[in-house]
Amino acid sequence: MGDSMPSPDSRVTIHMAASLDGFIARRDGRVDWLETADEFAGGETLDPGFVEAFLATIDCYVLGSRTYETALRFEAQGLGWAYGDKPTFVLTSRELPRTRETVELHSGDLAQFVNGRLRPRFRNIWIAGGGAVAAEVRYSILPILIGDGIPFFGRLDPDVALHLAEVKAYKNGVVELRYEVRELRGESRSAT
Repeated sequence: MGDSMPSPDSRVTIHMAASLDGFIARRDGRVDWLETADEFAGGETLDPGFVEAFLATIDCYVLGSRTYETALRFEAQGLGWAYGDKPTFVLTSRELPRTRETVELHSGDLAQFVNGRLRPRFRNIWIAGGGAVAAEVRYSILPILIGDGIPFFGRLDPDVALHLAEVKAYKNGVVELRYEVRELRGESRSAT
């Protein structure tokens, strides 16, 4: 078995927070609407300890350039760096500032990069932003409509069949949906 074979127990998860109408940011990249003023009495409280324990299970992050620029903007505003000291790979064809040793910039195909370079090295790969398809999709929906912006999913050629594995509602009105990816429809699964 060669080094470039994906590890069978590595897991690639996409996570994104979006408005109810499916946007991850305003057209100019702002995400000022991410702070929700909503309150859902029947929701779960997001325990800070749980979040830290969960983040500890992530081995590396993959970001699109817009998500990376948002993270840099948050850091510049004194809100901290969202990805800790974990290896963070930014997929971009642009020249972007590299502010820390843990960040690497890459251009090229996301699927090839994840399967060829990351899956042999990392068990739990977390893709923040971008609508690329992985083994699991976590979609946090915020209780707001923003009308226009950068969509969560870009164009998809084949359909992507999903299985709803979990639903959680939080006290701040955010609903998290966890889907497992079943198959890409329209692609042949057999090697004929």
